[in-house]
Amino acid sequence: MKTFVNTVLIVGLALFAVNSQADEALAKSKGCLGCHGIDKKIVGPSYKDVAAKYAGQNVTDALAEKVVKGGGGVWGQMPMPPNAVSPDEAKKLVTWIL
Repeated sequence: MKTFVNTVLIVGLALFAVNSQADEALAKSKGCLGCHGIDKKIVGPSYKDVAAKYAGQNVTDALAEKVVKGGGGVWGQMPMPPNAVSPDEAKKLVTWIL
């Protein structure tokens, strides 16, 4: 039984790692990392700061909509422009960030 549990845990962690890399690749391909660092502010907030601000909140859909349409006022004067991502891609990105 212990071997089975360990195997399930290892497979789960491997899938998480692959998914995280895939979503980081999506962020890179869409140009997100030109304005947002994973752990440092560039033009917009770091993804770690975004994750901390919204921890435990049900905001995935609202943030995904902001990624698609753009928005401003939450992180300072510089607004985020609309982005060339589909709603599904935006949701993937927000889920990865959070």
